Amino acid sequence: MEDLQIIELYNARIETAISETDSKYGRMLHGIALNILSNHWDSEEVVNDTYVKAWNAIPPEKPKSLGAYLGRITRNLSINRWHEQRAKKRYNGAEMLLSELSECVPATKTVEAAVEVKQLAWAIDRWLGTLSTDNRVLFLRRYWFGDAVDLLAKECGTSANKMAGRLYRLRQSLKKALEMEGISI
Repeated sequence: MEDLQIIELYNARIETAISETDSKYGRMLHGIALNILSNHWDSEEVVNDTYVKAWNAIPPEKPKSLGAYLGRITRNLSINRWHEQRAKKRYNGAEMLLSELSECVPATKTVEAAVEVKQLAWAIDRWLGTLSTDNRVLFLRRYWFGDAVDLLAKECGTSANKMAGRLYRLRQSLKKALEMEGISI
């Protein structure tokens, strides 16, 4: 079923919208949650929470891309769950992802820094636009979807060490681009 048809089901408050959403996007959403949480049961719960949030938000929300909209909800819920569980010291799945990016993306703990978040997002978007399609997809799969280095290496037909080096060079490129934009690390 096409996204517009699924959104129409949400708008009409027809519960089939959730099963159609799960059929089309369930695997992707579960993958996002699992890559962050490293726990099947919590991932399943986050995906179910995603469906509830979508049900409650559509309408009035009118997502242009249902997959991206649901992916963002799942990712945010997963990160929130990860923070909750990290306080209990149960997970370390996303910790590696965050630590890898911490050396090239500034923290936003002050009000002033929060104001600069949009500038940071625009700068990262511009940087992503300069990358080849392969590098852009690789970067997003690692740092947005949370795919493991081993999986990415296998799919690219290279070793995990070479893939880690490639990701390191991408992070360094991002760091340099942000510094050139005047964004301090």
